[in-house]
Amino acid sequence: MYAVGHFLRSAEQSVLEMFSMGQVQGTTHTCIGQELCQMAVVRALTHVDDHVFSNHRNHGHFLTFSGNLDGLLSEVAGREGGVCQGYGGSQHLAIDGFHSNGVQAGMTAIAVGTALSLSRSSSEGIVAAVVGDGTLGEGLLYESLNLSGVWSAPILFVVENNRIAQTTPQAMALSGDIAARGSAFGLDTWRVSDCEKNFFVVVDEIVSEVRSKRRPGFLVIDTHRLGPHSKGDDLRDPAEIESIRQLDPLAALGNRLPRQERERIESTNNAFVSAALSNVLARSPVHRLRDWQPAPLLTQQRSTGKSPEGLTVAGAIGTALRDSLARHPRMLLLGEDLHDPYGGAFKITKGLSTSFPGRVISTPISEAGITGVGIGLALQGWHVVVEIMFADFLTLSIDQLCNHATKFPYLFDRDVALVMRSPAGGGRGYGPTHSQSPESIMASIPGLPVIYPSHRHDCGAILAAAITNCRSPVMFMEHKLLYQRPQDAGDFQCHSNADVTSLFPAMVRKSLNPDLTIVTYGGALILVEEVAKVLEQKEELSVEIVVPSLLTPQGINDALAAISTSRVCVVEECPGQFSIGSQMIAQLVAAPKKIAVRQVGASPVPIPSARTLEMDVLPNVDVIFTAALDMVLNS
Repeated sequence: MYAVGHFLRSAEQSVLEMFSMGQVQGTTHTCIGQELCQMAVVRALTHVDDHVFSNHRNHGHFLTFSGNLDGLLSEVAGREGGVCQGYGGSQHLAIDGFHSNGVQAGMTAIAVGTALSLSRSSSEGIVAAVVGDGTLGEGLLYESLNLSGVWSAPILFVVENNRIAQTTPQAMALSGDIAARGSAFGLDTWRVSDCEKNFFVVVDEIVSEVRSKRRPGFLVIDTHRLGPHSKGDDLRDPAEIESIRQLDPLAALGNRLPRQERERIESTNNAFVSAALSNVLARSPVHRLRDWQPAPLLTQQRSTGKSPEGLTVAGAIGTALRDSLARHPRMLLLGEDLHDPYGGAFKITKGLSTSFPGRVISTPISEAGITGVGIGLALQGWHVVVEIMFADFLTLSIDQLCNHATKFPYLFDRDVALVMRSPAGGGRGYGPTHSQSPESIMASIPGLPVIYPSHRHDCGAILAAAITNCRSPVMFMEHKLLYQRPQDAGDFQCHSNADVTSLFPAMVRKSLNPDLTIVTYGGALILVEEVAKVLEQKEELSVEIVVPSLLTPQGINDALAAISTSRVCVVEECPGQFSIGSQMIAQLVAAPKKIAVRQVGASPVPIPSARTLEMDVLPNVDVIFTAALDMVLNS
């Protein structure tokens, strides 16, 4: 035990040495003083399916789990041979069975998803999710505790209680009892100190109990941090640090050994770490960026764009979910109130929980938590569809999407086959928190393709393609006003190039010698088609309509490639500032060909509930008509 603990300390000291040499940029968070705490739970995880989800202070966990000192030092130093090829650095490490991330509590829901996967596969493996006491201020942790208890997931939450966050003492940041937080959710709860002589025996017994009971546990380990939070931000009184040094459990453990045995261990570790450090610093810095595509965009089969007859948009989406569940045995649906007889707020999943018992899971009201659970399941090879009841609530999931789901494929080369579904848009009088169109917010997240089809697309085929083909996260948005509309391509055709077409195509209504092009997407097409009819019948103008289904990353380019006129009006339901339409117009203005542009979007104010006021905020036929006609008359 002392050999492993001292190895961790020697390794952490070598990390600090690299910083002092100017060989590392950024920051690091060492576990000096907490070595026994960090190694205890991890070393007790002996099953091949056991997993560890760590945090910013992760080196002790990683080295105990993997023994890969070379990979750690190379990663921190940005040298060839790093465990994540230089993409993760000190805080973001991943190998099979181990993930860490610097966002506090960010990994806890993902850990619950992984534990849920283990319970569904009848594995004896368990998950350890390790946080610090500073993380107890984060709401996602409590969502994760609740979800683990509801589903009886085989997970052990470990709180490394060093009594201080970055520089804020626990007394200034924490109310109530730490251990009571676990028992409040019905979790088996323990509290131990890494200074106890039988510390490792107690931890072994706790891990064994979680494994045998197949239910969640909550372990608080009282420990002390000897070093600063990161490299040099320690504001504690020197007398306090010295008192902590006197309690150093690693030194106490070493003192239980004969002096010659202790010195032999220390000499061996120091030589090994020194040699590893020299080898790492002799290597070249990493220079290769990954050639990474967040989602497959092309299929070799040309699509007609024609939709199955007789289906509404809601029916097509529900049928696609049913067919996908039948096609993919390892597929799950997660979301609020999805079960029968309710079937979701818009009845999309009605009948599915009866047809596929246990695979359509109604969850607590916990948007961030269920998104994280979806990520954890996807990391274990599941196809996961998470429904967020209203798109307005996606803001609660953004940390999980922005800092975790979209980064894992790029940082760690991991598949995350997660599709997020959500109804968006106004027109139903639902008011300011149930009527928004946040597609521009979602599209701004690198690595998150945003799909927003219209009733002229084959919505079911597009959703099924996302579920089957995308190995990284996808946002699939659905306008509420389209649900009961027939899904029918009408006189629209699928825009394609050569012998291939997008899995998520743009639909185009061509016109003979068109005077202008209107580009739109989602539910705004309802208004655009009405405006086009008026322009053609009353103004004798010929109108081309381009409707992408994929907004990012490639969809804007596909839409612009389909435009055949020099007058373009972009219509969207979200506010026009910093929007999808703004990006389209920026690219049009930068094009060599001179193009007149107009943009129509919602007013940048909260959406009122009263119908008369809502109509004044959202785009309407009169506003779109005026913008389109003005462009023709004045350009």
